[in-house]
Amino acid sequence: MDVIQQYLKEKRKDHLEELFSFLSLESISALPEHKKDIDRTAEWLVNALTKAGLENAAIHLTSGNPVVYADWLHEEGKPTVLVYGHYDVQPVDPLELWESPPFAPEIRNEKLYARGASDDKGQVFMHIKAIEAILKTTGSLPVNIKFCIEGEEEIGSPALPSFVEANKKLLSADVIVISDTGMMEEGKPTICYGLRGLCGMEIHVKGPKSDLHSGLFGGAIHNPITALSHLLASFHDDNGVISVEGFYDRVISLTREEKDAFAALEITDESIIEQTGSPSLFGETEFTTLERLWVRPTLEINGIKGGFQGTGVKTVIPSEASAKITCRLVPAQDPDEIVALLKKHIEKHKPKGVDVTVQLFDKGNPYVTPFDHKAIQAAGRAYEKVYKVPTSYTRGGGSIPIVAAFDQILHLPVVLMGFGLPDENFHAPNEHFHLKNYDKGLETICHYWFDLAEVW
Repeated sequence: MDVIQQYLKEKRKDHLEELFSFLSLESISALPEHKKDIDRTAEWLVNALTKAGLENAAIHLTSGNPVVYADWLHEEGKPTVLVYGHYDVQPVDPLELWESPPFAPEIRNEKLYARGASDDKGQVFMHIKAIEAILKTTGSLPVNIKFCIEGEEEIGSPALPSFVEANKKLLSADVIVISDTGMMEEGKPTICYGLRGLCGMEIHVKGPKSDLHSGLFGGAIHNPITALSHLLASFHDDNGVISVEGFYDRVISLTREEKDAFAALEITDESIIEQTGSPSLFGETEFTTLERLWVRPTLEINGIKGGFQGTGVKTVIPSEASAKITCRLVPAQDPDEIVALLKKHIEKHKPKGVDVTVQLFDKGNPYVTPFDHKAIQAAGRAYEKVYKVPTSYTRGGGSIPIVAAFDQILHLPVVLMGFGLPDENFHAPNEHFHLKNYDKGLETICHYWFDLAEVW
């Protein structure tokens, strides 16, 4: 490893200049006017992958933005790793809150500021340069590598599942590695081995054909807001337990090893209260806070609309009201089945005197790879060699739908090996990436490929 580390040290300035050029490309997938920037970024990646020593680097067209693929497959008998990342970025609004232009990368206080610095261009770039460092210094890799870098993650990866399905052979591997997550805190390496899935809907309650005078019709017409409130209240009991029949039927209990791993994190309820600013915590009393955050399913009301919203009072019975709800799902729960249970619950509890309809949102499956899997444990050891502290093993309360899609289509273990920090403003103005984690991350990734080769 000494010669690899020396190469990375000697090339650091050149590599950062390359990263600057990558970050200067305005690859915003949500805005159609940036389609040419998307294409230029895909071409940039093909050149960067080829320069690093990878082979078969090419742009693959999809029904949306292109996927960039490359590989190096010369280590017979060793595992094949599929490295996934994305080159698209979030919009930059509000622009006036940026301290430096979002696509003019700038280093301040050993932090690299630019849109995409942490999510996910910086982390993708690290994987490319780790491969380059090993190839340039040793002439070969300890494992076989494939890259799949897409351009639509920030808009939900609509084209990627069908691309993966149509290219199973091209993307076949033994394990998938993704660096699009973060560490719990500075100096504390973290591997997320599970994510919750997602499903949701908007509930529409319709009463009279138009708003009515509450003095003339109040008491004779069911108010849609009142009806919606009763319906929403039926989803939970007083302790936050979800009252939808069958909702918990497929939920899998934590193992003792997982419970111990969560306890070892030493995250207190007080720290979560401080972080959120809530007066107190709330939820299923028989589970710990971390269990409720990471491995228990939820049903949340995300927004309510209806009636007069202006200043003062307008005495009307509104014609309609609506609410948006989403459920975070845990392994073994199926989004389609949960949607069916929600519809059944809504029909059973539908108030009289109103019509109720639902509009479905996008959905994604949950995912988990056992945290004692050899690919995950090897990643943990690689972190520990560089950061000199034990690796934390967590599950994520959020959802990355494409992770579940990879799991379902390719049936491979997924290692979420991130290097970002929670305060790096991804998706917000002044996004940045700590260069300390850039340097340590490069070294960690290099260790990982050698460690993985040894245990496979």
